[in-house]
Amino acid sequence: QVQLVESGGGLVQPGGSLRLSCAASGSILSTDAMGWYRQAPGKERGLVASITSTGTTDYADSVRGRFTISRDNAKNTLYLQMNSLKPEDTAVYYCNTHLPIFFSWGQGTQVTVSS
Repeated sequence: QVQLVESGGGLVQPGGSLRLSCAASGSILSTDAMGWYRQAPGKERGLVASITSTGTTDYADSVRGRFTISRDNAKNTLYLQMNSLKPEDTAVYYCNTHLPIFFSWGQGTQVTVSS
């Protein structure tokens, strides 16, 4: 069983920054495409950013230019650097594969952007 543990969320004012981390059991990140997802109350979970095994990245239009996804394969860890945060970024953020199948979802980490 692969376990995913997200951390780094918190309360931040508009325009602020946060760095999220996702620790994965095993050496999954070295070979699998991974992504960050988010879910706001009353809305479905959606993909925010993805990164392939070779380092190619892509972003949702709503975050492109503000968020950066990266990975440290030696630590089996995925990161999301979030800058210029907006209230509409408020959500629970999750990591998982960007593949036809998902691992079990972790607990996520809450990001709240409010003045």
